[in-house]
Amino acid sequence: MTNSISLKRLDRGTLIACCLAVAVAQLSLTLPAPISGSVQAAFGASGSQVAWVASAFILPTAILELNFGVVGDMFGRKRLLVLGGFTLALGELLSALSQNITTLWIGQALAGVGAAALFPTSLAVIAAGTPDQKDRAKAVSIWALSISVASAAGPLSSGVLATVADFRWAFVPPVALGLATGITCWVLVTDSKEPEGRSIDWPGQVSVAVGLTALLWGVVEGGDRGWTSPAILGALALAAVALVSFVVAEKRAASPMFNLDLLRIPSFSAAAVVALAGMFGFIGTGYCVSIRLGAVMHLSALRASLPLVILQLIPLMLAPVLSKMLTRVEPRWLLMGGLLPMAAGQFWIAALPITSTSLAAFIGPVLLLGIGFICVVTSLTAAAVNAVPIEMTGMASGATSLVREFGQGLGPAVISSVAMSVASSALAGRLSGKDAGVEAAAGPLAVVNAGSDSARAAAQSALAHGMAVGLVICGCASLLGALVTLVLVRKNTARSAIGTDGTLAQAAPA
Repeated sequence: MTNSISLKRLDRGTLIACCLAVAVAQLSLTLPAPISGSVQAAFGASGSQVAWVASAFILPTAILELNFGVVGDMFGRKRLLVLGGFTLALGELLSALSQNITTLWIGQALAGVGAAALFPTSLAVIAAGTPDQKDRAKAVSIWALSISVASAAGPLSSGVLATVADFRWAFVPPVALGLATGITCWVLVTDSKEPEGRSIDWPGQVSVAVGLTALLWGVVEGGDRGWTSPAILGALALAAVALVSFVVAEKRAASPMFNLDLLRIPSFSAAAVVALAGMFGFIGTGYCVSIRLGAVMHLSALRASLPLVILQLIPLMLAPVLSKMLTRVEPRWLLMGGLLPMAAGQFWIAALPITSTSLAAFIGPVLLLGIGFICVVTSLTAAAVNAVPIEMTGMASGATSLVREFGQGLGPAVISSVAMSVASSALAGRLSGKDAGVEAAAGPLAVVNAGSDSARAAAQSALAHGMAVGLVICGCASLLGALVTLVLVRKNTARSAIGTDGTLAQAAPA
């Protein structure tokens, strides 16, 4: 194995730079949540168009993470971190200058490309620099804590800026932070790579890109266009064909972007399922809260952001004990200890009346979600990376990041589609004249903002029902993750090794 990091412990500068990199990526991901109402009002956007603001960022992040892990292995992770920071800054600058929602989508997509480089590469650098499991647990806990801090700072900064100025100012801080990330990584990061036997897997990259894009497009647009429309059915069929092609391509590739034999490691497979289901529910819940407070109840962006900020503050209180929990508590129990509170918080919010807009009403459920989030993010990352051969940590971190980010993209897409479809069905036959035309053209959100008083009340009630259904789905996703964890995750006493014939064996303890 060739690795330019030969230190027994990760140097402080590298850890700081990697934490900054993942924090900037996560901050950019969470920025749009509190300003959904402002975006909808400024551009007259429908529910699906608002959902695409977040999905446009997350989709390229998910699509590119696996191959960016390979690129980092081949050419060095340091330069990929630098490039990722600068690319993210450029995309956020375009978003800050946007005059229509299409330009906003393009800017967010470009920023997502930068984030695709930052998420897995920062974790791979940390994993490569910490061969000792206890050192790795401590470093990963700090890395995960950076995600939580950024998740709190993102909604707060965008809420404040959108309240005191135009919502586009919310995209200015990540421009500066992206530039700072590129410079800091260039100066501080100790480079590492694993080039042996690695090459870019173009068939795998193209097939997964087509598959995930078609799937997300079909889900986002299904509510507006109808699930039986030819375009939606065609998109979902294309997604199925492309994802099957991805599996075939990876089995045949000499240097696959994802080694399918990793799925035979129970802890890794469970971590992937939990990452998808858990983050689907978590971000889907955040989307519902931001839409109900901003677009439906017309609170300011700052007021709408406060529950999301509180949601992330609780992990700061857990920071002193987090690394100890990773080394003393089995991943199975730590994951379940995160997923079950998340489910309880999601069902709790679903039961809140739509008129509940006070911060006090949300403190209980968002604290449960915050505790669950940090436990899930930290333990699933450790479970995935610790279970695989050391030479596959880059691939494992990229795969874990892919499913985590796609889950975060799928959450708003599915919940928006479900909520708006349920709300539209509830409104059917209750509106007339101009109000019916507004609903037919732009959906229930437009009626809440532009309809008559009676139509607004009806749309508000319909949206409350739709979002409650969506939140119940989020809670069920968290429960599914807990069930998978209980069945598949076991205590890791040694890394699994994958032989040249595809067989699994246990390597020396990590």
